[in-house]
Amino acid sequence: MEDWIEHRRADGERVGWMRPDGDRFVPVDLLGRDLTGPVDWLTAEETLDAAGIGYLADLFELRLDDGSWLRVRLAEVSPNRIVAKQDDFGAVGAPQLFYTLPFPLPDTLRPLSR
Repeated sequence: MEDWIEHRRADGERVGWMRPDGDRFVPVDLLGRDLTGPVDWLTAEETLDAAGIGYLADLFELRLDDGSWLRVRLAEVSPNRIVAKQDDFGAVGAPQLFYTLPFPLPDTLRPLSR
């Protein structure tokens, strides 16, 4: 990650990074996922801007140690870690269960299949 170039949209919000790949760049989202293969600088910027950050509000599934899948929401995303929270469906007073995961997105966390 040391050579990744941070990309922010016009309002200053970070939307990802551009990872150098020879004389091209791979756009990487805030979860550490490659959005395309190697492209030119402008295409990498446009790809990150188009991806935005809305996907961070989506539901995800976390595979637990017993192999079952738990419905979660992302509570924190940083280059150091990803924190998922058990989805409590907005219930007031529900237990707050958090799971700290490594960055980039591990195989045990995936977008919720609908």
